Amino acid sequence: MGFSHLSVLPHEVITFLQPRPGGLYVDGTLGGGGHAELILEQSGPTGRVIGFDRDPAALAAAGERLQRFGDRLQLIHGNFAGLHQQLTAHGITGIDGILLDLGVSSHQLDTPERGFSFQVDAPLDMRMNPTEGIAAVDLVNDADEAELTEIIYRFGEERWAKRIAKFIIAARAEQQIATTGQLAAIICGAIPRKAQEERIHPATRTFQALRIAVNQELSSLEEALAAIVDLLNPGGRAVVISFHSLEDRIVKESFRSYTGRCTCPRDFPRCVCGAQARLKVLTSKPVMATAAEIANNPRARCAKLRAAERLPEEKR
Repeated sequence: MGFSHLSVLPHEVITFLQPRPGGLYVDGTLGGGGHAELILEQSGPTGRVIGFDRDPAALAAAGERLQRFGDRLQLIHGNFAGLHQQLTAHGITGIDGILLDLGVSSHQLDTPERGFSFQVDAPLDMRMNPTEGIAAVDLVNDADEAELTEIIYRFGEERWAKRIAKFIIAARAEQQIATTGQLAAIICGAIPRKAQEERIHPATRTFQALRIAVNQELSSLEEALAAIVDLLNPGGRAVVISFHSLEDRIVKESFRSYTGRCTCPRDFPRCVCGAQARLKVLTSKPVMATAAEIANNPRARCAKLRAAERLPEEKR
């Protein structure tokens, strides 16, 4: 199957990122290369993009799609959590913008053998980088009930987490849970029929939770956001697209933490935390996809974009 992925909020990404000739930009989640292509076009003829992705298939597809840009594009196989170390290793200490388009790609969802979706019965994997880490099959069959409950509740915000974990434990005692279809059926059996929602499949939240846990998505996001403020040149911008409330909350709070907001307890007579403003938040509320975009790309309906700009040194 060829790599296909519709980039969400493309116009909004360019509007907030403001790529320009001579600028250096990072696409921390390269995917199929759609956003990177726009950034390279807008920053021509001298702008450059460094593209990160954990998925070798994504890097290969993006490299082929963007080959016309030559050495203006540099590809790095790795998790954006380590972008500070990776960029430093390449002698880069400052960038003019960064984009993080979080979550799983359309290609990953639509490739059955990757195990991200329950639409087709397939091996239970869910790793964004299929060459490293533990797969979902290991987590589902090895984690104890308390750990499974915590993962499903915390990362999936699933109120039936405890019951789902109990059903998983009981099912795997009979035989290994090896496929997405097996797991989805167990989850459907765990959630009472009257409590199942019409608009989403009963397994949706649990699959999301396991994917986040397998790929350590939230901790990776936190690491990347902590590094971004030091990497951005004055006037440089960070644009992050998230797809669920857990990610969006982390992005919102991270950006706010660098706006100079006092963190002292309210009963302190004066500020002693020394908070300094390093970022200006450009989006008071998350930017959402238009109805026209959602009609063309239904997966854009949950997308939320937030952006921030590194303040000049004299304003810090």
